[in-house]
Amino acid sequence: MVNRKLHPKRFFSEEEKKLIVRAVCQAEHKTSGEIRVYLERKSKGHVMEQAKKVFEKLGMTRTKHRNGVLIYFSLRGRNFAILGDRGLHEKVGDDFWKDVAFGMQNSFSKDDFVGGLEAVIREIGERLKKHFPRELRDIDELPDEIETN
Repeated sequence: MVNRKLHPKRFFSEEEKKLIVRAVCQAEHKTSGEIRVYLERKSKGHVMEQAKKVFEKLGMTRTKHRNGVLIYFSLRGRNFAILGDRGLHEKVGDDFWKDVAFGMQNSFSKDDFVGGLEAVIREIGERLKKHFPRELRDIDELPDEIETN
């Protein structure tokens, strides 16, 4: 078991960060959608409300098809939120997000943070690919690196 620091920049090892970013890149390679991972030491309020603020701050509402997805973590609160922009949410509905969150929570309860993230990123990527396939002149609209605060 890895001893995890509650500091966002040190929660994942460098190798783990590479695995997560690789999962994001692979998922985005098949879609025009965008996936971001964000770690914060402590949420300033309810986790979903904070995720919405971060979503705006990161410019995720400015994607061409409104198909960005944020996976937000509050490390001290030991909770997370998964937020999809309206273009994707209109196509997948609430049950998709609940199922994805349940799967990720199950992995996290076993201290498998990287495996849980990789699995959820793949699942979101497949759904994005179904509804928003990669376009001929698709550009990566947002960075793939893990964002921290």
